[in-house]
Amino acid sequence: MKKQKIESSLKDLNGLVLQGKMLEAFDKYYHEDVSMQENNQAPTIGKASNRKRELEFLNNITEFRGASMNGFVVAGDLSFVIWSYDYSHKEWGVRKYSQVSVQRWKDNQIIHETFYYGN
Repeated sequence: MKKQKIESSLKDLNGLVLQGKMLEAFDKYYHEDVSMQENNQAPTIGKASNRKRELEFLNNITEFRGASMNGFVVAGDLSFVIWSYDYSHKEWGVRKYSQVSVQRWKDNQIIHETFYYGN
């Protein structure tokens, strides 16, 4: 049953992201104590700090050309999602890449997420 609940929540979360409702998805599905990490960088801890980080990221996008979800797997309290992104960013320029998001769930919310991608 746990896998089905996580899978259902993950589908809803990903649907919100694909509709451009990233902050709504974040507010709904991320735990108060969430830890989020980019590759091997130090994690950002706490929902408020991560929401601020997400908002800064979104505010620096100058052109968004697309995102697609290329598959996901749920195993126990873990989920893995493969994303493709294409956008321009104020500081980073044109970005077109694939990313794997690995999420650990607790109480039907994401408690830890790491984003793996190349530069």
